[in-house]
Amino acid sequence: MKILVLGGTRFFGKRLVELLLEEGHRVTVVTRGKADVHLPEGVRHLVLNREKREDMFQLAREHFDVIYDNICFSPQDALYLIQAFKGQKTRLIYTSSLSVYGVKGRALLEKDFDSLHYEIILGDRLDFDYGEGKRLGEAVYFQKADFDVVAVRFPIVLGVQDYTKRLQFHTSRILKGTEIGIQNEEAEIGFIEADEAAQFLVFIGTKSDFKGPVNASSDGILKLYELIQLLETLTKKKAHVTDLAEADDENESPFDIPKSYYLDNSKAKALGFVFQNVHDWLPVVAKEQMEMKDFK
Repeated sequence: MKILVLGGTRFFGKRLVELLLEEGHRVTVVTRGKADVHLPEGVRHLVLNREKREDMFQLAREHFDVIYDNICFSPQDALYLIQAFKGQKTRLIYTSSLSVYGVKGRALLEKDFDSLHYEIILGDRLDFDYGEGKRLGEAVYFQKADFDVVAVRFPIVLGVQDYTKRLQFHTSRILKGTEIGIQNEEAEIGFIEADEAAQFLVFIGTKSDFKGPVNASSDGILKLYELIQLLETLTKKKAHVTDLAEADDENESPFDIPKSYYLDNSKAKALGFVFQNVHDWLPVVAKEQMEMKDFK
């Protein structure tokens, strides 16, 4: 297949490109050219700005069997792609997020956010917060595209090469004895490992004809206190967990949530994808991060 990847130069996007290559697909990656890019041999690299309408129309002069959009953060981004590729027989895989849902204190189902009937308000990424940008991106894709669309809703993605260092935030503070602000240690949270996220994107884009929204999350959930206990075991040190009201803003956990916030992955499993269990891979990722040279 001829495959286009928007956002394939780091973290799970980079791994997606590698897996597609391994399976023999012809892969084109688009970047804005603002940073050094190191892509695997055999990947075609184009420098374009996906936020510019004319650039998307230039890109659409070529046909792609599958398009992965990992970097759409606004309805305007989605609309430009739809307009450019109108009338083409392609398959669009949109990397969406748990953030499209409100916090409901239970496992979230795809039906809990109906993007097909969500009111569209146009604007660019600076006009909306992350969650609203993703909601509106889905709404535009599902309501206006004339080609097949899949919205993959991921929870927090973790991995050894996670540039956000969200897991590292906790292990580092436990080792230093620095406080970690958490408002509800009983809140349940879900994750997916970066390589697993990339594998699911390959599966849903090239091995399935499914269309619509789908949750993709590792099996298993952790209460926040269980996550801290796991990291305490790994570091062999006691965490200094503080009520959020008493903690400095800079010490608030990036995983802090008022109540349980995780995905039901039943639909994805029914399609045939087998997920890892978070209890198996998360300790391995945390340990490997601690062994990296830039760990602080």
